[in-house]
Amino acid sequence: MQTKTMSNLLDKFNKEISGNIKKKLSIKNSMAVPRLKKIVVNVGVKDATQDKKNIEKASLMLSQVTGQKPKETVAKKAISGFKLREGDRIGLMVTLRGKRMYDFFEKLVTIVLPRFRDFHGVKKESFDGRGNFTLGLAESTVFPELDPGKIDQTIGRQGLEITIVTSAKDKKEGFELLKALGMPFEK
Repeated sequence: MQTKTMSNLLDKFNKEISGNIKKKLSIKNSMAVPRLKKIVVNVGVKDATQDKKNIEKASLMLSQVTGQKPKETVAKKAISGFKLREGDRIGLMVTLRGKRMYDFFEKLVTIVLPRFRDFHGVKKESFDGRGNFTLGLAESTVFPELDPGKIDQTIGRQGLEITIVTSAKDKKEGFELLKALGMPFEK
């Protein structure tokens, strides 16, 4: 269940953050201010080809974390060294947009990232050339929705990849947007 306070980031962005970014980047048109477009959460499921139940367990974990049902991803080509056939289910993905996206982003920067031991911020080098940011998490147990005592140990150690897609034109605009939204970057 999501609380009322988690939707405040979208309101805050519309009221003050977009104006601050507009001034800082010297943008004349307010429609040209960079914004979040979507957040994509990917999971490559360990041993998905050996035990089909791992996909269901990871699907349950990902739906608890994101609040949305994940889509299964399949192998595009066969790799005999990994005992992988074309069309095998090997992962899951969720695309978040709108209010859910802002709620997830706020939970990520205020609750999840500070829970890591010895956390000193995320790396600035994780931007691509178009202002999108990708963040890899080694474990999913840092999310508050997952009870470490009840979660299956194989799925609890499951890593996540979070891609934040923005409307920024370049790395500088994407950095300023995420910094203004509260992303804790390394000093």
